[in-house]
Amino acid sequence: MSTPAVLRSAVALLRRHWQAAYLVSLTATLVNTVPDVLRQVLVWDDPRVLSALAVDVVGFGTALVAQLWVTGAVAGLADGGRPTRSGALRRGADLAVRAVRRAPGTVLAGVVCGGAVSAVLTIPVSVAALGWHRVLGPLDAPGVGAFAVASVSDLVASAVTLPFLAFVLVLAATGRRLTSTPAGQ
Repeated sequence: MSTPAVLRSAVALLRRHWQAAYLVSLTATLVNTVPDVLRQVLVWDDPRVLSALAVDVVGFGTALVAQLWVTGAVAGLADGGRPTRSGALRRGADLAVRAVRRAPGTVLAGVVCGGAVSAVLTIPVSVAALGWHRVLGPLDAPGVGAFAVASVSDLVASAVTLPFLAFVLVLAATGRRLTSTPAGQ
């Protein structure tokens, strides 16, 4: 299946299974919020760029785990099944590895599209709350309210984009084609 076809199919799956997919995504996002906030608080007033970079590396790692878990949990939805939380991380990791091996360009396109949506949802809010210097560099002790606003925008962006990339990974890994669309679409 071509990259544009996979992206369209991922959107179709998301539209078809939006309630289950977003519930799984929200669960992962809320669980990921704890380490996400803690990593920021640990370097709250540390002005060093190296600390900011270390926090970003940890954030990437926790986001990757969340993405793999969501991928494994929603994989069954592509076949009309239900979300399966048990064993989701291992299943998601297996699907992600197969997707990257089978269709790296498609995975990259999914990451870029999901990242673009995430950026639109979070960057303007974070910049308005924290300012460019804190978004791009160390937090340098922001106000608690500003930090909370930026954190909520990150939470929303994650919850919205995780299921899309999960479906891209499932489709790219399996080479599945959607054979039918629900009535009215």
